[in-house]
Amino acid sequence: MSSDLLAQITTSIVNGDPDQTLALTKAAIGAGLEPMSIIDDGLLPGMRIVGEKYSSGEYFLPNLIVSANGMKQAMQLLEPELKARRQTPKSAGTVVIGTVKGDIHEIGKSLVATMLSANGFTVHDLGVDVPIDKFVAAALATGATLVGLSALLTTTMGVQRNVIDALKAAGLRDKVKVMVGGAPVSQRWANEIGADGYAEDAIGAVRLATTLAGK
Repeated sequence: MSSDLLAQITTSIVNGDPDQTLALTKAAIGAGLEPMSIIDDGLLPGMRIVGEKYSSGEYFLPNLIVSANGMKQAMQLLEPELKARRQTPKSAGTVVIGTVKGDIHEIGKSLVATMLSANGFTVHDLGVDVPIDKFVAAALATGATLVGLSALLTTTMGVQRNVIDALKAAGLRDKVKVMVGGAPVSQRWANEIGADGYAEDAIGAVRLATTLAGK
C-alpha cells in the first residue's frame, strides 16, 4: 500500500498534476507514511524524471513549472509534519539567489530557485533588483554555500562581477561558490569575472549546484 502511494506520487509529479500530487501526499500522511519517505521516495524521484525528460527534449518549460509547483505545494503540506517529528530534510546545500541591482527580470531566476528547492536545496530568494551588499549580508547570515546571480540585461552583467568582488572583500569568497546566469551571460563571461560556473537553464543550474555543492 505504502509503495503504491509513493509510486503514484512520483507519477503525479511526472505527469504535472499538482492537484493529484497534493491529494496523494495528504493520503500518504493519513496512511501514516513518514514525511521523509514521502519526500525521498515519492516527490524527489518524480522531479528527477522530469529533469531528465526536460534535458532530452521530451518536456518543455511549462512542464517543469507545473511539476515544480506540485512539489512545492506538497512540501508546504509536509512542513508541519516534519516539524512535529523534529525532522529536517537533508539539505543538498544552502543557496542565496537573486537578480542583480538594476535588473527586474523575475521568471528565469524564480524558476531556478524553485527547481533548486525541489531538488533538496535550501533556497533564500532575494528577489529582483538586489543591491550588492544584500547578497553579501544574506550569504553571511545564512551560511550559504552557493550564491546565484541572475542578469538578463547586458547593462547589468557587470554587477555580477561587483558582487563577486564584494564577497572577496567580505572574506566570503572562499566559503561560497558563485553561479551566474541570464540571457546575455555565457561560460566565457563566468570565467572572465571569476565565477565558479554558468548554467543556461534551470535544469543546468540544478546540475551545476549539485556539482559545486559536492566540491
